[in-house]
Amino acid sequence: MNEKKKENTMNFSFKKAASYSTGQIADQAAYQTFTFLVFTFYFAVVQLHITLITIGFIIWAVWNSLNDPMLGYLSDRTHTKFGRRIPYIMISFIPLGVIVFLLFTPPMGGSSEIGNFLYFLIIIIVFEFFYTMFSLNATSLFPETFISKDERTKANNVRQSFLILGLIIAFMLPGFFIDDLTPDAPEINKTLGEYQLFGIVAGIIIMIIGGIFLKFTPREKSDFKDDYKTAPSFFNSIKMCVKSKSFMWYIPAEIANWFVYGILPTLIPLYAKAVLGIEDAEQVSYLLGAAFLSSILFITFVWKPLVRRIGNRKAWMISMTTWILTLLPLMFLGSDMYLIAIIVFFFIGLGLSGSLYIIDLIVSDIIDEDEVNTGIRREAGYYGVNAFFLRLAIIVVFLSIGPMFIIADWEVIGTVTSEVRLSLRILMFVYPAIALIIAILSIYKYPLDGERLKQVKEKLEEIHQQKKSKI
Repeated sequence: MNEKKKENTMNFSFKKAASYSTGQIADQAAYQTFTFLVFTFYFAVVQLHITLITIGFIIWAVWNSLNDPMLGYLSDRTHTKFGRRIPYIMISFIPLGVIVFLLFTPPMGGSSEIGNFLYFLIIIIVFEFFYTMFSLNATSLFPETFISKDERTKANNVRQSFLILGLIIAFMLPGFFIDDLTPDAPEINKTLGEYQLFGIVAGIIIMIIGGIFLKFTPREKSDFKDDYKTAPSFFNSIKMCVKSKSFMWYIPAEIANWFVYGILPTLIPLYAKAVLGIEDAEQVSYLLGAAFLSSILFITFVWKPLVRRIGNRKAWMISMTTWILTLLPLMFLGSDMYLIAIIVFFFIGLGLSGSLYIIDLIVSDIIDEDEVNTGIRREAGYYGVNAFFLRLAIIVVFLSIGPMFIIADWEVIGTVTSEVRLSLRILMFVYPAIALIIAILSIYKYPLDGERLKQVKEKLEEIHQQKKSKI
């Protein structure tokens, strides 16, 4: 056992982990910019009706439920001299940066509301296509690049630190360019230009970091170079995923976590203005910065040692319970409570960071189990089907927001009533708490833990030795 542990430690390379983890900056900068700003931009600046925004996001989510599994299937069956994943990363990272800017360039002046709606719908669909092409393939490299539990745990610690840098770009950088994320009518044209300037800067950062990732990320292992030959058909790939008991107990927990990932950043600009009385975008950025900077500390000093001690499943249950407790104060915050809000968001980072750290470790174990059962690695297939289910979370986010805004009769950003404030408090705490309780109950039944997980890892080692012997 000691020899094996020593070998795993020697296999870990910080340089390799850091090279791979640069991709997280581009990934998170793109997607969290989308999550954080697009809803607020089209509601508060473009002033699309909430019903049209909700319809647009539902259509987008339905499209993604087909787009994501198909891209995963294609990736698993791809065979080039660059490997399976790298060609898609090469194709996608430049368009992704360009589209981040185009998210903020609707027709606006003189255009009908339907014209702005059609632009909104088309650009979010195109964004998701290139984002998925980049993210799914970059993420699929993780379980294959870092095989052992020890190596994955250490690499994931590095990876999450880079992920936080991407979050900081998405959530803090706008404050340096945009004075007010939710402007009153006279300031809309000025704010539109500020959003577009931020979009240009964010797009350039994404393209530069994407290029660095493509240049330095570890290449795919030759052990798995022939797996494409036996990759299942599209429908069989989906069927194999949904037959996995581990995967299907994990999915409700992941949907619930992604619901919280989606609803909190989407509403924070509006919550900050309507509930906290904050109009300065830079102050909103500091709130989010407190959560993300604390996440780095909590990952290093809480979740990494806890995962190594008690395993992924139990640690994830603890992190979600903690997250509920740290979200509770959002029900009671009000105006003139900015410093208290900073402290609250700092501790929200405790629950958030646990989920961010553990979720891909769980998926990696499920993919390992699948390789034991099928003999091939199907990272992209799993992440594609995984993304299919994630779209349910996005649909639920906007089915939650839309009706609450309609009930509160909130159509104009400048008119804030007590009903609006209550709706935002409920959306920021009650809905996420319900989702996380569902997630805890689901992951409690997740079977890939303890002795069973140990058996999978031992069998996986035998399979990899056999594959190496054939090279």
